Amino acid sequence: MSAIATGLVVVGDLLGEGAAQEQSVIGETPNLAARLQGLAEPNSVVIADNTRRLLGGLFDYCDLGTLPIAGIHYPVRVWRVVGASLVGSRFEALRAASTPLIGREEEIALLTRRWERAKAGDGSVVLIVGEPGIGKSRIAQTLLEQLGQEPHTRLRYFCSPHHQHSALYPSITQLEQAAGFRREDTAETRLDKLIAVLALANQELSEAVPLLADLLSIPTGDRYPPLNFTPQKRKEKTLQVQLAQVEGLAAQQPLLMLWEDIHWSDPTTLESLDLLIDRAATLRILIILTFRPEFTPPWVGRPHVTLLSLSRLPPRHRAEMIANVTGGKTLPTEIADQIIDRTDGVPLFIEELTKSVVESGWMIDAGDHYSVTGPLVPLAIPTTLQASLLARLDRLAPTREVVQIAATLGRQFSHELISAVAEMSPPRLEGALEQLIRAELVFRRGAPPDATYTFKHALVQDAAYSTLLRPRRQHLHGRIAITLERQFPEIAAAQPELMAQHCAKAGLVEQAIEYWDKAGRLAVQRSTMAEAAAHFGNALNLLAGLPKSPQRRSSELSLQLALAGALVAAKGWASPQAGETYARARELCREAPEGPQLAIALSGAWSFLHNRAEIRAAHQLADELAVLSERRNDSDTKLMTHRNLGISHLFRADFSRALHHLRQALTFYDQAEHRPPRLTPSDICVTCESFVAWSLLLLGQADQALAQSRRALAWARELSQPYTLAFALHVNCVFHQLRGDGAILEERAEELVALATEQGFPHFVGTGTCFRGWAILAVGGSIEEAISRMRWGLATKRATGAEIKVPYYLGLLAEAHRRANRSAEAISLLNEALELVERTDERWYEAELYRLMAEALITKSDRHDAEGWLRRALRTAQKQDAKLWELRAATSVARLWRDRGKRTDARYLLAPIYGCFTEGFDARDLKEAAALLAELA
Repeated sequence: MSAIATGLVVVGDLLGEGAAQEQSVIGETPNLAARLQGLAEPNSVVIADNTRRLLGGLFDYCDLGTLPIAGIHYPVRVWRVVGASLVGSRFEALRAASTPLIGREEEIALLTRRWERAKAGDGSVVLIVGEPGIGKSRIAQTLLEQLGQEPHTRLRYFCSPHHQHSALYPSITQLEQAAGFRREDTAETRLDKLIAVLALANQELSEAVPLLADLLSIPTGDRYPPLNFTPQKRKEKTLQVQLAQVEGLAAQQPLLMLWEDIHWSDPTTLESLDLLIDRAATLRILIILTFRPEFTPPWVGRPHVTLLSLSRLPPRHRAEMIANVTGGKTLPTEIADQIIDRTDGVPLFIEELTKSVVESGWMIDAGDHYSVTGPLVPLAIPTTLQASLLARLDRLAPTREVVQIAATLGRQFSHELISAVAEMSPPRLEGALEQLIRAELVFRRGAPPDATYTFKHALVQDAAYSTLLRPRRQHLHGRIAITLERQFPEIAAAQPELMAQHCAKAGLVEQAIEYWDKAGRLAVQRSTMAEAAAHFGNALNLLAGLPKSPQRRSSELSLQLALAGALVAAKGWASPQAGETYARARELCREAPEGPQLAIALSGAWSFLHNRAEIRAAHQLADELAVLSERRNDSDTKLMTHRNLGISHLFRADFSRALHHLRQALTFYDQAEHRPPRLTPSDICVTCESFVAWSLLLLGQADQALAQSRRALAWARELSQPYTLAFALHVNCVFHQLRGDGAILEERAEELVALATEQGFPHFVGTGTCFRGWAILAVGGSIEEAISRMRWGLATKRATGAEIKVPYYLGLLAEAHRRANRSAEAISLLNEALELVERTDERWYEAELYRLMAEALITKSDRHDAEGWLRRALRTAQKQDAKLWELRAATSVARLWRDRGKRTDARYLLAPIYGCFTEGFDARDLKEAAALLAELA
């Protein structure tokens, strides 16, 4: 308990069980010191009840009433330390190891220099890489010991091989321990504790508390309003508030962060580390990360990042380490030489092999040395670290059952859990655990029943686990799963991936599939889609081993659709992986074509193909869904059918049929039943109304179109669902660009880019930037700036895999080049756009592309070819019944003929087309046509 000394103040419930837990504050804590001043007596420590129990020491106390922290009153007592505590955390356990750190003076000196720089505000990151057993943790612990009572804050995180797809597992466990959670805590108590520990770093917690409470599965009730974020934005905000906590702590006093075994980290933790390491250079912080060589850190090469590669010890240091293990007593030269040779400089191997030899029974203690009792048996000295660990475990025969159970539980396990699983008398269990502790194979924090145990090294756990025969191994995993379900339901609920692993290894395949499914859906709720996809993938892999049956098909279909949803959220609708998953779901649906999930599978596959601009294939799926809709009389299927058909017809330039299907879809929409994301990520009513407006505009009904467009955007705003609003703004930008409303387009594009950037929608960031560029052009701004923005926006959109509407954006970019008198580039862009039209069958903008080509040729003074393109534009528009394109093409032809002196022909062409319009006379195109007709009169 050396970290608790005279005059030191530690608040366990608020800081995380004092020096013995994964978060501690040593020295003066500015935002608490003033409030605690005068409470503590000399030679005492202010500490909370649960901390006292976990430290395992003997205390006497007097009551001091309550301490207000962040508006909550916590009971405070002064505890006098009257007995020794047991070993604290994993690092505290390393301090208790008998062998000091040897041969690492240069590494410790480097860490010390980086710490001094960090204290001065020049933050540093040190990456410690080395093979298992090389001493990565011991180096970090030695630095901690050197810091002693120096004022600083420590945060410690441990990655686990069993939680490589458990999003933010290291952060969750650290925060739970820092807050001092106990099994019997109510949700209200846990929330209070969370608020208190977060308040140590920052006072602004309006977002931090609900986000981190959600991460820890703590309901906030009415105390915090719900945060209206998309899944991706929720994850981003969660990472940001975690970073803000670190920034807040580092602002108070120097901060030391230790991240162990990041080769086992989950994808979201790596994202979090990216943000943290980017920010570290300007904070008073030293971050130490340890990992094995198979992990490739992405941060090497940054100015404030140092890579420290640990090499094996030379023979001189190996001999010194052997002497330390034996307590200075010499071994026979032949044996010492064999240890030096066989261990090859790996410190853990040296320590374990030396202990194995000393404990072997064929050596005797002769005072200042050891001697061999008889002839050395050939091969008596283990040749590998695994063999030496097994030899030591074999000699602890009475503990075999306990160490096997412990190894099956994991690297770290609680006394309460192993007691429940072991099914043996407490004296026998505790006796076995004491033997393992004395052998320094397992370390303990706290006192039973609140104790937590940790294997000295992952290799020790692996060695113990390897002694289990398969039937015994399966039995233990099964018993652990049952025990967790029955006696520790909060663990089963919060860590379904852990339950899945135990069930899978127990041979309980169906239960494992169910838990992987739960883990995936929990990850989706937490917006950690990479982890969700991994969990669903694990479930599907197990499912593949089951005999074929209707139940297996149904389960696989459900999992494939869940996986597809996670992939769409993580990678976008145009993700190839999502497309493959929807394709597999469709195959499964063919075995039971009437199933309710077929409509979702078909609609998901349609969305993938549509966004990839595979228009013909998408339309075939829309037709297939229509056939299904005829057989099924449910609103979901009919709603998706008409939506998909409407959009498909619109993009194939069949605007009247598009309008019919979109309006039909709206008749099946039910606000309560169909709110996103139940069927689609955006609201279907907003989607259909937006496309109805688009269709009406192209059909020449400009006033109705404008009213419909306003209605769609208003409904999107009322829903307050970010993805729906972003989609509505996107289509609204298309609408006002087509109408020529530059000022409105500029306003909508600014709003779209801001929303898409905040919420993390790269597709809409790209399209919004394109429209911002066009708006600059429309209001008379810099053409070159407009072109630059449009190029960047289009590249950003296409980077997501989405190719839909690319001919349209290329057309806008071409027109910008034409206006800049760069006709050759404009023509090249238009040729590219028209090639895409033929390849994809996306024809809604085809007629306008022909007209734009003509305008580019006119600018180039090639009026003869220009007239041919204009006639083509006019024929295409008339064939499509696209009144807006027909009017534009006719206006351009009329101008061309006017300039050639064919004024009467020009008027006879334009007048009847203009006369077909019955509304929208204040729109730009109709005004220009009316002005030209007046000129030609």
